[in-house]
Amino acid sequence: MKTANIKLMIKGILLILVTLIPSILFAQQTIVKGIITDARNHETMPAVTVSFEGTTIGTGSDNNGKYQLVTDKAVTHIKITTIGYKTVVKEIIPGKAQIINVALQADHQVLAEVVVKSAKRAKYTNRNNPAVELIRKVIAHKEQNRVENYDYAEYKQYEKMSFYLSDLSEKFKEKKIFKNYQFLFAEQDSDAMGGKILLPIYMEEKLSDNYFRKAPYAKKQIIQANKQVKYDENFVDNEGLKAYFNRMYMDIEIYDNNIPLLGNELLSPIADGAPSFYKFFITDTIKDVSPQLIELSFTPRNTTDMLFQGRIYITMDGNYAVQRAVLTVNKNINLNFVRQMQTILSFEKTETGKYRLSKSDLKMDFGLNKNKGGGVFGERVVEINDFAVNKARPQEVYNGPAQMIAFNATEKGDEFWKVNRPDTLKPQEANIYKHIDSLQTIPSFKRTMKLITLFVAGYDNLGPFEVGPVNTFYQYNPVEGFRLRLGGRTTTTLSKRYYFETYGAYGFRDQKYKYFLSGTYSLNDKSIYSFPQNYIRASVQHDTKIPGLESQFVQEDNFLMSFKRGFDELYTYNDVFRLDYVHEYLSHFSYKIELKSWNQAPAGALYFHNIVDGQSNTINDLQTTEVMAELRYAPHEKFYQGKLYRIPIPDKYPIFTFRYQEGFKGLLSGQYNYQQITANITKRFYESQLGFTDVDAEGGYIFNKLPFPLLDILHANQSYSLQLDSYNMANYLEFVSDHYASVNIDHHFNGFFFNKVPVLQKLKLREVISFKSLWGGVRPENNPANDPSLLQFPEANGKPITYTLNNGPYMEAGAGIENIFKVLRIDAVRRLSYLDHPDAPKWGIRARVLVQF
Repeated sequence: MKTANIKLMIKGILLILVTLIPSILFAQQTIVKGIITDARNHETMPAVTVSFEGTTIGTGSDNNGKYQLVTDKAVTHIKITTIGYKTVVKEIIPGKAQIINVALQADHQVLAEVVVKSAKRAKYTNRNNPAVELIRKVIAHKEQNRVENYDYAEYKQYEKMSFYLSDLSEKFKEKKIFKNYQFLFAEQDSDAMGGKILLPIYMEEKLSDNYFRKAPYAKKQIIQANKQVKYDENFVDNEGLKAYFNRMYMDIEIYDNNIPLLGNELLSPIADGAPSFYKFFITDTIKDVSPQLIELSFTPRNTTDMLFQGRIYITMDGNYAVQRAVLTVNKNINLNFVRQMQTILSFEKTETGKYRLSKSDLKMDFGLNKNKGGGVFGERVVEINDFAVNKARPQEVYNGPAQMIAFNATEKGDEFWKVNRPDTLKPQEANIYKHIDSLQTIPSFKRTMKLITLFVAGYDNLGPFEVGPVNTFYQYNPVEGFRLRLGGRTTTTLSKRYYFETYGAYGFRDQKYKYFLSGTYSLNDKSIYSFPQNYIRASVQHDTKIPGLESQFVQEDNFLMSFKRGFDELYTYNDVFRLDYVHEYLSHFSYKIELKSWNQAPAGALYFHNIVDGQSNTINDLQTTEVMAELRYAPHEKFYQGKLYRIPIPDKYPIFTFRYQEGFKGLLSGQYNYQQITANITKRFYESQLGFTDVDAEGGYIFNKLPFPLLDILHANQSYSLQLDSYNMANYLEFVSDHYASVNIDHHFNGFFFNKVPVLQKLKLREVISFKSLWGGVRPENNPANDPSLLQFPEANGKPITYTLNNGPYMEAGAGIENIFKVLRIDAVRRLSYLDHPDAPKWGIRARVLVQF
């Protein structure tokens, strides 16, 4: 009996084992993977939480919106959640591998509820606020979460920048000129930024290798491939366009205290002082991912300040790192033309356990009218891959300029880009390069571009030669009377090495012809306006000049100079020969060597005379020959290279200039030996929501005994336009110095105060203040009061015109309003010293036209 029971038990156990072993050995895992996208614009969504419903098994989508979940458990559904979107639950098949792609719908009701809920809170305070305590921990851990915390780091980076005419109507699309070019247009969801109908106008892609070294500090980018839409160079400066767009869409470094945006700098939500300017709220806790995340929403304490709003996701693993950030700006912010702005930053965990930026996506939509009408939509996407740390490279990798371009970077073909892009292009991007070429074949497009070039650059292109600038064709001054001028210059169609520029002018009062001719030879196969410059130039000129007005002769002939205040009859006739050599390096160090022969003769009410044996002796002219050497260092300087001249883009980095001039008596009929040294420093200081300050400081010293026209003449401005580099309340030739020091301060508040006044806030006006001062003097040996043999200071109507600064500095200050109609600045300027001088104005109103964001 006992034996029978044992046999029965053994059979039962065997039966159970036979039943269970196959299921244990051959159990099927449930594998679910797919891509999360935004239903509006079909773009992939990083950092979306995907989990098996009813479990703690979850993950987050990567930079490309991809996710994957794996489990042995019996599960039947997945759950997809992220703030601001409707939660989605999808049924799955247990024990099988499957692909489930999900398009998330925005949940506007949820966003509205968050706003209402926060509005009902008690008075906001930082004290005992868990959100503020959390952001302070993030701030305390900033340095350890930066790439600069590593001894070495390197990565590959892909950049894509694209621009479109946006918010276009069906009526625009159906215009006759586009009848055969409907393929140029792209469409997207009508709720997406930029609207439904888009017309691509620009695209650029870059692939680069990037290297960082902590000590000694070095950061190097080597651009291995670069592809850009190219317009006809007769109409558009492609390099200038690239520089301008790259300036608009700069890198967003959330760990920096200030983040550049459209020429401004906005305070980061994790800046050291962020709790004083932002309100923070904990709006979600995401527990089904590893590490757990806390969603921290933030908004400016004052919505009109130049600050961000949005949300950041903080890792709760002790790093207190940013895992994802969504930054926008409030509609009340004082930014011109910006309809919408959004940047999404995604971070990935490195092998060291720290987080680093893996993808950034910056989008902005611009328009003259913020609410309706066509505009421009731009997007810049940056993806970082193959990130490696603490891998030292040979010294030569870190040497040289911060950015270098491989010699064949622009020659990479379509196949190269298909293989090396991290992801495929979106449908509206895929054919931009080809479509822009087609767009340029439309006759009406060519005519439009020609008119824009004439209006913006001032030149009418005729192929190998362009005529202009048009704003110099007519002018009036009391010496020449009505003055007509016609000129132009050659283009790259004629030659990419040789450039010629010329003009001829005639004054109907003095009945004299004036002229200018220059020839330039480029030594590096680049345009003479492109960085880095390397050219030699020779020029001759015969023309009038106002002493102390130091604009380039060719460009100062603007018709606006016809309108001046006060006594305006102090001119000289000038014959100038120049021979220049300019050499710039990729490090932004440059030098210039110039030989200049200059003959100047008085004109109008100006006269040259000295006293010999008690008698007045007229001097017909002065002749000088000098050699000048100039050194300039402008780290990280960028330019907008327009058709007329190259314009440096203001930035936070200082610019240093040192100049030495020596005159040689007897060389090319030069009459004087002398030496002059000049040093200059300019810098822009960004002060976050308080705006920015431009500071220019200069000092100079002239050795030897010289007549007053060869001393430093104060740069005066008697026109009604506001001149930033001149003294707007001083008169021409009012002050001369043989040693001087000057400072020029111009501060822009960007509407910090006006934004808080409801009526003014709607007008988007901005405050600006300025101060200028010049210290100097004339040594006794250069003062004609002590030496009659020197040229005497000029007089008019028995009143002195020219003075020294021996009685203290010249000073003037201004306060004004800018951004009037988005283009106009008007200043009230007050002269603060030397008010006893004849015809010295105390107050003045000056205006300046400037388009800015």
